[in-house]
Amino acid sequence: MRALVAIARLGRPVSGRLALAVLLGLGAALAAVGLTATSAWLISRAAQQPPVLYLMVAITAVQAFGISRGVLRYGERLAAHDSAFRVLARLRGHVYGRLERLAPAGLAAYRSGDLLARLVADVDGLADLWLRVLLPYTIVVAAAAVATLLVGLLVPAAGVVLGATLLVVVFLVPLLAGASGRGAERRVAPARGALAAAATDLLAGGPELLVHGTSVQQLEVLDRMDGALIAAERTAGAAVGLGALAAGLAAGAATWFALMAGVGALRAGALDGVALAVVVLTPIAAHELAAGLVPAAQHLPGLAVAAARVEEVLHQPDPVTEPAEPAALPAGPWGIRVAGLAARYGNGPLVLRAVDLEVPPGGTALVSGPSGCGKTTLAAVLLRFLDPVAGSVELLAPAGPCDVRRLTGDDVRRVVKSCDQDPHVFDTTLADNLRVARPDATEAQLWEVLATVRLAAWVEALPAALATPVGEHGARLSGGQLQRLALARALLADAPVLILDEPTEHLDEATARALMTDILALSRGRTLLLLSHRTDLLADVPWDVRLELGPAGTATAPVEVATQPTPSS
Repeated sequence: MRALVAIARLGRPVSGRLALAVLLGLGAALAAVGLTATSAWLISRAAQQPPVLYLMVAITAVQAFGISRGVLRYGERLAAHDSAFRVLARLRGHVYGRLERLAPAGLAAYRSGDLLARLVADVDGLADLWLRVLLPYTIVVAAAAVATLLVGLLVPAAGVVLGATLLVVVFLVPLLAGASGRGAERRVAPARGALAAAATDLLAGGPELLVHGTSVQQLEVLDRMDGALIAAERTAGAAVGLGALAAGLAAGAATWFALMAGVGALRAGALDGVALAVVVLTPIAAHELAAGLVPAAQHLPGLAVAAARVEEVLHQPDPVTEPAEPAALPAGPWGIRVAGLAARYGNGPLVLRAVDLEVPPGGTALVSGPSGCGKTTLAAVLLRFLDPVAGSVELLAPAGPCDVRRLTGDDVRRVVKSCDQDPHVFDTTLADNLRVARPDATEAQLWEVLATVRLAAWVEALPAALATPVGEHGARLSGGQLQRLALARALLADAPVLILDEPTEHLDEATARALMTDILALSRGRTLLLLSHRTDLLADVPWDVRLELGPAGTATAPVEVATQPTPSS
């Protein structure tokens, strides 16, 4: 519930619009009660056949209440949805701004499908906090108080009973219904997230599942998850139905007692026959308004879980702390110095320990080691996606070294760029994917960089050439083509410091060796850091620096300086 309260505070900037929605909704609710009470009086009085002029005020009031109820209800819906969507826009902006600071290292523990469900379905569902809970409760409680006062003035005992039954419907019935369905409501959002994650995995891994003949088993798992979600929603719906039944019984009890008390007052001469109809029918109108609060309260446990799921992501610790007063980026050329580096993701175990590395400006370095030793984590630290827990990372510049923690992440990434071992390509054309790195790149520059990564001949043979769509996640490309396209994008950025993480992955040996020769030739004048476990392909390369990481992310070999000229010299 604390998370729900925190989300509710986002409505403060639109409190004026919310107040307008409450006033319009209250006006519509009172018009509904007034319409019922006035109609009851008019019908009863008309049965006595008085002169028609005696009925004109009531007739006009019925018309006014009937018209104003619809107009005010429309205005209330308009103002309420406008307010809710404005709050939702603020929440989305807050969420996306936070994601920008967390991604990518701060979100490593979440499955993509579940994260998507949290940040789309759960966030969107929180609009119901205002539309289905806060505004309806405020409106109905105020209207119920007015209806109770009206009946109490005519027949005090009937007013007391009406007030008591309304309290039961407004507070006790939702509490009981919520208690019976709370467990189910709390299961709905996590079950929806698990289903989304499983469906995303199923779609992404469909070809592998078909090849290995396990798609049927995965579909059965998905079906069980879907069944669990349906069961939770059905249980929650049953609780709402029980609440509606209890609300109906309370409305019947209030109406029956109003009739009995009204008849007694009529016989005692304390009430006339015309007013009796008002006393009997007003509780029906009041309870019709209050009955809508049962499903409203039923939403609270689910909303609380959704808010907690969103807040859990938003409260992840920052993987990077931006400096309060950033230093100016020193002039290049730049190199890299890492001293005593230790790093971890969140509160997990250390991935890197006591790593030392120094690459001079324009130098080349190879960091090798088995899979899982922390090469990709080292790249994340150098790119300022992850802060070290110990040690330092510095940019070496002619003016002197500068700790990257004194610079903003954007400044660091203007100098240091990378090509990941699992690159993401967008569902658009080859040219558009390349221009992610340099939007103003000319077509000649695109062809040049494609030739560098040995893709130009293949692209020229395509009917649409550079305008060829790559498909979702590069589905129309082979693994090697995808890797080289990402490498071409990194080279096109023309970064002073370039990190290549397993650039020869998915390539045959001959192509990998030729590609490495091209990369090293192109690296002249820039600082190159290559992360790879394929040391067999790179044994003959005269690196300025070589560093081997052990299985626990610890440097197991000292820095070695080449004794012969390097491609960058």
